[in-house]
Amino acid sequence: MSTITLTAPQARRLPAARSQASPALRLTRRGKIVVLTLAFVAIALLALVLGPSVVATGDAGAPEQTTSVTLMAGQTLWQVAADANPHGDIRDTVDDIVRLNSLSSASAVQPGSTIAVPVYER
Repeated sequence: MSTITLTAPQARRLPAARSQASPALRLTRRGKIVVLTLAFVAIALLALVLGPSVVATGDAGAPEQTTSVTLMAGQTLWQVAADANPHGDIRDTVDDIVRLNSLSSASAVQPGSTIAVPVYER
């Protein structure tokens, strides 16, 4: 008589790297371009929706009452602002003069220049 030995099949083992968590997501070059493009579109939409909004109307703004002052040698915008608005904040008055005359800075004026100065209530 002959004997036959039967053994149970052994289970296949997975490699150690696969048995743990799933591998990290890897994007192809085309996938990276798509993700980058979607990010730019999202940022552009947010900037459009949340950005500053300005409304132009057909109505004319109220003109600001001004007077003209010719600067003498050694005279500064600070002195002009103090004369124009003695009870107000001189820094704000200098800023108003710079804005009104489209100056780059308060030191951009030269002696002999004629500038517009806002008229303030006294």
